[in-house]
Amino acid sequence: MILAPTRELASQIEKNIHDYARFLPIKTALLVGGVGLVHQVRALESAPQIIIATPGRLMDHMRNNRVDLSDLSALVLDEADRMLDMGFIDDILKILKKCPTDAQRMLFSATVTHDVKDLAERLLNRPRLIEIAPNRDIDAIEQKVYRVKKTDKHRLLRDLIVDGQWEQVLVFTRLKTGATKLAKELLKDGFTVESLHGDRTQAARTKALSRFKDKTVQILVATDVAARGIDIESLPYVVNFDLPTHAEDYVHRIGRTGRAGKTGLAVSFVEPSEILRLATIEKLIGKRLPIDNLAPDVPDDVPDAPLATKVKTTDKVPSNSKKPSRAKQPSREHQTSRLNDAQNRNKQTNRRAEDRSQKRKAKPAVEFDYVMPDF
Repeated sequence: MILAPTRELASQIEKNIHDYARFLPIKTALLVGGVGLVHQVRALESAPQIIIATPGRLMDHMRNNRVDLSDLSALVLDEADRMLDMGFIDDILKILKKCPTDAQRMLFSATVTHDVKDLAERLLNRPRLIEIAPNRDIDAIEQKVYRVKKTDKHRLLRDLIVDGQWEQVLVFTRLKTGATKLAKELLKDGFTVESLHGDRTQAARTKALSRFKDKTVQILVATDVAARGIDIESLPYVVNFDLPTHAEDYVHRIGRTGRAGKTGLAVSFVEPSEILRLATIEKLIGKRLPIDNLAPDVPDDVPDAPLATKVKTTDKVPSNSKKPSRAKQPSREHQTSRLNDAQNRNKQTNRRAEDRSQKRKAKPAVEFDYVMPDF
């Protein structure tokens, strides 16, 4: 049984299995949400050797006693870190309780985070860690960064596609609403566009991905649903319209291009307020990315405007009210006296602090008779 975080990834895994086992009598069952149960029930009744599922839909079948895991020999958790982010951990623990204790368990992830290692310790028995260039970008991918204002992103994307004559482009946004809005704007520009995100039905998502793969549409605007494991043959261009929330997702996103020995270009739009997020990505991949600054007039850190003090306007002021007399306001001589008192108190405080500092320096340093071990 193979568990995957998204329907698209689960569908691709099933297709890969059929390709690899073309001449073998292997039956599979694909259990994902967003589609009807009839075909899935029939597939389960045929006693499949391999089940590919998303955790939520698998739990639905288990609650209705359609899936029996007592004879399970191997369990695979694909994109384990993504399943943690999506909150599948409770379902996974319930599924594991139904699995035989002697079944082999495997976790796969393109980015091995501390959370994934902790999950492996919890779910696996004496696990072995196999890493192949973890958390690093691919040399075949050229990476560019444009520092640009948020309001100029759409125009910059349009110009890059037109001037570079990009025939197939995968554009990532952070939010589902952002993907829908950008897709509509690009449609107005005359491009053929599809959107892919969690608010669309499974049939619409499958159709959008299929049309993009066969190049019926030029641009696919997607959230991170399309960032994990989706294989698009010879995809030349990936654009991060919004930087991802997690730095690891950057590696997954740009990994959609430059596959199978091909080259690719990954372009990222960075707002001036996202420079720290970019630095986190650079730290993860171990290299500095070249930046083309298209917003030189905007500083990186724009301080928030001071909050204005609200004035109550509900209380009515009598028309015959008089202004407060100047005798009630502190005089300039009184203000100067208070300022001098405050300065004198600050000087006394600073003097006491200096005395304490000198006493600390006079004390001998404490010497330890052991060396802290290097963990």
